[in-house]
Amino acid sequence: MIYRDYGTTGKKVSAIGFGGMRFGEDDDYAVEVIRRANALGINYFDTAPFYCDDRSEAIFGKALKKMPASYYIATKSMIHKEPDADAVRGRIEKSLKRLDVDKINFYHMWCIMDLEQYQKVMAPGGPYEGAMKAKEEGLIEHLVFSTHCKGSDIRKIIEDKVFEGVLLGYNVMNHPFRQEGVKAALEHNIGVVTMNPLGGGLIPQHQDYFDFIRQYEDETVNQAAIRFNAAAEGITVTLAGMGTIEEVEENVKTLQHPLTFSEEKRLEIKNKMVKDMDALCTTCQYCLKCPKKIKIHHYLEAYNLMVLKDVEQMKKHIDWLKQSGSIKDEHALPADCIECGKCEELCTQKLPIIDRLKAIAELYK
Repeated sequence: MIYRDYGTTGKKVSAIGFGGMRFGEDDDYAVEVIRRANALGINYFDTAPFYCDDRSEAIFGKALKKMPASYYIATKSMIHKEPDADAVRGRIEKSLKRLDVDKINFYHMWCIMDLEQYQKVMAPGGPYEGAMKAKEEGLIEHLVFSTHCKGSDIRKIIEDKVFEGVLLGYNVMNHPFRQEGVKAALEHNIGVVTMNPLGGGLIPQHQDYFDFIRQYEDETVNQAAIRFNAAAEGITVTLAGMGTIEEVEENVKTLQHPLTFSEEKRLEIKNKMVKDMDALCTTCQYCLKCPKKIKIHHYLEAYNLMVLKDVEQMKKHIDWLKQSGSIKDEHALPADCIECGKCEELCTQKLPIIDRLKAIAELYK
């Protein structure tokens, strides 16, 4: 395993981290998965309330009792659930109990979507104040933030110098959108943890399409995608969601090849991304605040197939969504969009959702 300094915290963390939101229904097996990862050198473990039907923190609580090696645990609180200092304090105490630890190593102000939300986090009596008080009391070690903001907004947050690290979405598809944030973190020497290296599952689901990112014959597309993140300057930890021992072992084998990407390969990926990869929706579902209740994420998933393959594949996928019941007759259609813009405000990738719904409405009649 490769270990890196997490900013100025004095902690050395594994280049590959463990994301705890992919566990199956067997909690005991999940505990084995965590311990296997730790035995293979992973020491950075990320969880959150509500992951895995709100079971993830408790699963880690069982695993951490008998870990084979040292570790760091990270968890979170979200302003939508914990809107003020007292609520954050309650959440921290609950997380400590479920994790069965005396302190949380990295505590995230979770899922900051834009600068307006950031200001609410930082307001007097707000979440940040509650977390800072807990830090002063030794309940958490390092206060960090998780974000889906664009790179320039991430820079503004970092330049306020109130956090010791950042967790952000970053992969071969969207990395230019967040690069400014990574650059700012480098300049200010704070830790950077990346999530979604596999594009929310989009890369594994379309491995033939993404095969071009591989540099070695004996590496998988998933490994190449993880290595792309881990090789990027400024990135401390690349988180990968892991639910099985096989996934853990495959991810750790990513490091059998050097953590470098040639400039030629990076340029190839960038050119491909500029052409169409940045158009791909990762179906995070943050857009589902549509006042018309359009199942936007399903339609954008179908739009992905038009980008990756052709219009007919998009149409077939919509047909399948209808047959499976994911889209029902009573649901609003793309043509029902009133162009209020709410979905685009919430989109973590800042995609032109309204235009896509119009295109789908026109192509799928």
